[in-house]
This record gives sequence, C-alpha cells and structure tokens, in this order.
Amino acid sequence: MIARWSDESNMRNRQSRITNHKSDRGVTLTEVVVASALLVISIIPLLQALTIAQMTDRAVERRSWSLMLAQSELDRIRARCVYDHDQSFNAASSPLGGGYLCSVADDQDPDLRTVTVSVGLDRNGDSILSSEEIEVRLCTSLARRWPGPQ
Repeated sequence: MIARWSDESNMRNRQSRITNHKSDRGVTLTEVVVASALLVISIIPLLQALTIAQMTDRAVERRSWSLMLAQSELDRIRARCVYDHDQSFNAASSPLGGGYLCSVADDQDPDLRTVTVSVGLDRNGDSILSSEEIEVRLCTSLARRWPGPQ
C-alpha cells in the first residue's frame, strides 16, 4: 500500500511538472521583436510596389484621356478643313474639359498643311499648357480637296 501511494504521488508530481512546464511556455520578447522585424521588412517593399503601381496607373489614365481628346480634336479639324482649307487652326491652351488643355500648331501651307495637336492635363492650374504637361502630341497633314472658291 505504501508503494502504491508513493507511485501515485510520483505520477502527480510528474504531471504537475509537465503541466507547469507547458504553461511556462509562451512567446518571448525576442520572438516578438524578430517576428515584427520580419513583418516590417516584408511589408515595406510591398507598399512601395503598390505606390508605384498607383502612380503608373494614373499616368496611363492621363495619357489615355489625352490621346482620346487629341484624336477628337484632330477629327474636328479635319472636318472643318474639308470645307475651309484656308482657315487657321492655331490655338493655344484651349480648355477641353476635366482640366485638359489643347494647343494646335498649323503651318498654314496653301496646299498641304501640317497640323500638330498637343493635349495634356493642366497639373499646375495656370490654364497654360506647358511642355512639361503635354501628354500626347499628334501630327497630320491635310491636303486641299478641291480648288475652293475662285
């Protein structure tokens, strides 16, 4: 009987030591610092990549809108040129809406004109399309379709 009691007490002591040992296990400050450092090191490049992607997306959007607006302006000039080839199409910083501006350069050649349309977003808000703001530049030649009024 005494042997049995000592065996039971030994078992309880072992179990309590194992239980105490398990409850003593936890996360140390060093582990938390290392895990946090790894997390920060991995997140910073990810945030930089997302920022660059957003800036690139905005630049592509600006260029796409500029291209669409420049093509529209060029089509309008072509339509006007069919009936009035001698008219000057020069324009400086004409507003197109949404903060976009358009400038048109026309060499006014009597038979074959060269027309250049420049479009960009007015980023500094001065209502003048500067060379740094130009997103798209389209150039075309317009021929006289018929001799015109004589």
